[in-house]
Amino acid sequence: MVATKELALALAMLSMCGLGHAENNITSDTYFYGQSEPVYPSPQGTGSGDWAQAYQKATAMVSQMTLEEKNNLTYGVSSTANGCSGNIPPIPRLGFTGLCLSDAGNGVRATDFVNSYPSGIHVGASWNKTLAYERGWHMGGEFKKKGVHVALGPVVGPLGRVVSGGRNWEGPSNDPYLGGAIAAATVKGTQDQGVITSVKHFIANEQELYRNPTKNSENQTVESISSNLDDKTMHELYLWPFQDALKAGAGNIMCSYNRLNNSYSCQNSKALNGLLKEELGFQGFVVTDWTAQHAGVGAALAGLDMAMPDGASFWGNNFTEAFTNGSVPMTRLDDMATRIIATWYQMGQDDAKFPALGVGMPANISEPHELVNALTRDAKPVLFDGAVEGHVLVKNVNNSLPLKSPKLISVFGYDAKAPDASMPSGKYFIENPWMLGLQPAVFQSGQVFVNTSPNIPNDFQIAFNGTLSVGGGSGANNGPYLSAPLDALQQRAYEDNTVLLWDSAVPSTNRGLMEASDACLVFINAFATESMDRPGIREDYSDGLVKHVASICANTIVVIHNAGTRLVDQFADHENVTAIVFAHLPGQESGRAIVSLLYGDENFSGKLPYTVAKNESDYATLMHDGAVAPYGLFPQSNFEEGILTDYRYFDAHSITPRYEFGFGLSYTNFTFKNIQVSAPNSTLAAYATGTIEQGGAVDLWDNVAIVTAEVSNTGRRSGAEVAQLYAAIPGGPPKQLRGFEKVIIAPGQTVPVTFSLARRDLSTWDVTAQKWKLQSGKYTIHVGSSSRNLPLSVDLEINTA
Repeated sequence: MVATKELALALAMLSMCGLGHAENNITSDTYFYGQSEPVYPSPQGTGSGDWAQAYQKATAMVSQMTLEEKNNLTYGVSSTANGCSGNIPPIPRLGFTGLCLSDAGNGVRATDFVNSYPSGIHVGASWNKTLAYERGWHMGGEFKKKGVHVALGPVVGPLGRVVSGGRNWEGPSNDPYLGGAIAAATVKGTQDQGVITSVKHFIANEQELYRNPTKNSENQTVESISSNLDDKTMHELYLWPFQDALKAGAGNIMCSYNRLNNSYSCQNSKALNGLLKEELGFQGFVVTDWTAQHAGVGAALAGLDMAMPDGASFWGNNFTEAFTNGSVPMTRLDDMATRIIATWYQMGQDDAKFPALGVGMPANISEPHELVNALTRDAKPVLFDGAVEGHVLVKNVNNSLPLKSPKLISVFGYDAKAPDASMPSGKYFIENPWMLGLQPAVFQSGQVFVNTSPNIPNDFQIAFNGTLSVGGGSGANNGPYLSAPLDALQQRAYEDNTVLLWDSAVPSTNRGLMEASDACLVFINAFATESMDRPGIREDYSDGLVKHVASICANTIVVIHNAGTRLVDQFADHENVTAIVFAHLPGQESGRAIVSLLYGDENFSGKLPYTVAKNESDYATLMHDGAVAPYGLFPQSNFEEGILTDYRYFDAHSITPRYEFGFGLSYTNFTFKNIQVSAPNSTLAAYATGTIEQGGAVDLWDNVAIVTAEVSNTGRRSGAEVAQLYAAIPGGPPKQLRGFEKVIIAPGQTVPVTFSLARRDLSTWDVTAQKWKLQSGKYTIHVGSSSRNLPLSVDLEINTA
């Protein structure tokens, strides 16, 4: 009886706070007020660090602008002259040329004569910062030739918290350190070409389901998902890679669709004013994800600078009125305009040699248009090396690989052949079935882009119309060609006088000659796309195909083009499955890359940028969160695992993975020895106290320790090893990645590796002091080849004053 009274009282209190009686749903967002700390006013850009000259020029230009001209900088306009994703109009009388903003993360989208580079997850699997820079540099050159001022990438959010997340493939890794390092290199490379990078999606944008408001069966509005997380988790996980990108000089941040602690990200003053502009000293401008603006005055005061693809419903004439009646201070508009113009100057886009706005972005690519060729021969080695290095070999028994002059090879699987079609399109979702790997009968262009229903059919789990080289959605583009695995194998068969048989039908029907094959190659994939999360991280059709081939062929080699984590436990231990390769999303050089690896012309050097579990239940957060009463109209996602995601979670809960984070095999062998650590200062201040420049307090980046070790190649062929450093920080997870170096080592050679540990690397976020804190005590440093193969350890003592 007491429990019943307590329940009745609780329901009564909820109804007083806006809870609907009929459905027991909260019906007003006033219920959530105060959950996200308000931070006002919006900090003005200061021109700190190397932004000083750009701000001087921008301030001078903005001082000459009319109210209308300033206002026109803050929201996009539609254009029939180009196919840019977003346009800011020029101001000819002042020499401002306007801005073209365009996708995508792996190359220029919605145009022709551009390359399709390896996707973010593939670059992350390479663990190669130099390669990430070179990829960014060449992509930046192509964006520039096409008249694009802002490249809408790289992605560091999502961070892979939801293992089945639809956009995990666009970012480098589930680990903030690895993701941040790759993103920083990409930012530097792209911006060295004079193209602004838009680092996205800010912040805690971890699932696609309910990413935008939708209507339920009763025609009630269901708001976007709210990512609810604490301050420590925010800083030590989700903010970390954005901070790295800002330190690298990123000129633009894209705010995300989701709500953050029940306040929309693009009007969340804590995120934009507090974290981004105050704590991290961001000097550039904030743009919305497309249609992610949900307020006018509120968004401007919270720190939003630009709305895309337009802002007329919230800003426009309404915005002009807000400034004239004092709802928004004129200083806020001046700051918005100054940040935008300063970023334009910072990248040198005022140079008369910068191509005309959107010159290579046709308004309708299917109609005759001026051809602007952005392809260069210089990019070819980066395209190939990038494709090669993102492949991860996780099983290789009986020296199955590399292939040794095989006489007969049988190839199976829907993923081996070239796609049925490859046609560029300007739409968010490409109409041809190859780009999304979906049957036209169940998919129409744009359908899924606005569909937030959880009732997506499982047909979307694999792309069975051809090999998967990139994921789906606005993060994908078309290259000038695609080297498919089967095509490259046929070329190699021609060169080696090998008999090559294949069956890529769905379902597979050919069972002949498998037993006589020297090797059976099975190509499968795991598809993912923007706008929806994956139905799962394993599926029976592909696993059944592998097991069927392996039941007949004693040397079955499995290649998986996976747009995210993919489980393999249905066949990983099969005695006839001798090799498994996670091939990720290699871009246009896919086939040539995998064949060069299978035959040993190139050596495997990729490492997993995520953890592969044995069971779905082993992950902290496998699937997305939905709309459940009393939050049916305000879906909630509580980040209860805190900082324990991916390998941190497995380590903390003593869960043995199938393949650990950082794991990957090679055709040679490596050993580690002679670890040493040195600290320049015997006593350090507990807190960073330096001035704020873009990236945060300047002394966060001060070196506090140097770790050295040696890596030897004990095998018979040259190879590249990724030396990984993990730190056990007092009071934190068992270990966290805090350094990596990829080194090429000849047979019999030993090379040194050096890791510089910055103050931030060994600090934890003090939620009371609101600062990064170094603790006095023992920090154990581990070095090795993966998160669970760390043969070297050394203790570092830190004393703080």
